[in-house]
Amino acid sequence: MNYTQEKAYTAEIMRRLYARNLTTCSGGNISMRVSQEKILITPSSLDKGTLDGEHIAIVTVDGTNLSPDLKTSIETEMHLEIYRNRPDVMAVVHAHPVYASLFTAIDRRIRTDILAEARYLLGEPVFAPYALMGTRGLAESVGAALADTSVKVALMENHGVITVGTSLFQAYDRIEVLEAAAKMTLLGELAGGINTLDAAQLAAIDAL
Repeated sequence: MNYTQEKAYTAEIMRRLYARNLTTCSGGNISMRVSQEKILITPSSLDKGTLDGEHIAIVTVDGTNLSPDLKTSIETEMHLEIYRNRPDVMAVVHAHPVYASLFTAIDRRIRTDILAEARYLLGEPVFAPYALMGTRGLAESVGAALADTSVKVALMENHGVITVGTSLFQAYDRIEVLEAAAKMTLLGELAGGINTLDAAQLAAIDAL
């Protein structure tokens, strides 16, 4: 099976990330599980704004590249580590949205208790300690941060953000909502304070 439709959709979501200014032309990577053993993933060294289905590689969970004519993302091992740890995850989106990425380098948390949508879709983002990009160390750091099945978002220290989901749409949606929450957090602090949801309201959302 060559997964033509799935590859086209993966490329479409990558182009959308770029068009929405959620990553740069060379930054970010996304993947989608298409079977228990096979993952689609975006390539390295290609313009993210012009990708199409033929650029999307297939790799196995153990790291074998089934598309040897394509150079897979530098962060392939990071994606695979998440899939190995989280059977519930069907898609992973890693990007560098400006506001959310800023919070990976300052001593502040992105408030997901401002709007109910953010709490419902994001929960409470976790922090993944810094490791050099493209290394086994980064894969282990992010994999550990996202190991709990309740975690949906990780902030990668001085790097970027990563979301997971039961579909590629859901993982992408979480990136958009995370960036909006980061903007609201920053603007709220500049405005002098935020009226956040209280503990009972948050518990009711979490129960959903």
